[in-house]
Amino acid sequence: MALRLIPAIHRATHEIGLYLDRLEDLGVTQAEAHILAHLAASGDSTVADLHRAFGHKRSTLTSILDRLVARELVTRAVSETDRRSFVVSLTRIGRPLAATVLDRLSTLERRALAGVPKEAVTNLLAALARVEEAVTDG
Repeated sequence: MALRLIPAIHRATHEIGLYLDRLEDLGVTQAEAHILAHLAASGDSTVADLHRAFGHKRSTLTSILDRLVARELVTRAVSETDRRSFVVSLTRIGRPLAATVLDRLSTLERRALAGVPKEAVTNLLAALARVEEAVTDG
């Protein structure tokens, strides 16, 4: 049986990375862009929230956050409500860049979904959720 879904997911993910690479004015990697966009859309997030959102290995996520902190785009501070957790926040410098990244990704998503029926999007999201479940259950 030929694979149908996995190659399509891989190609789409690769194309998103190339799209972000072409936006040279952003100067961020794909992983950094997604974290910045998440923070712009959702606000301050714990490291655990970011891990759940993107599924990076903890060491990979730490490395990405270290780079963003070093560039003064985000801060990482101990949570006031749970001293075992760290909260990641956009800085004054990071907010405009994060808003731009979110805008560019939102534009891409709008273009990708233009004319696609709502039910088809719902079904696609359900299929992607099943992929995630199959990986974690597997």
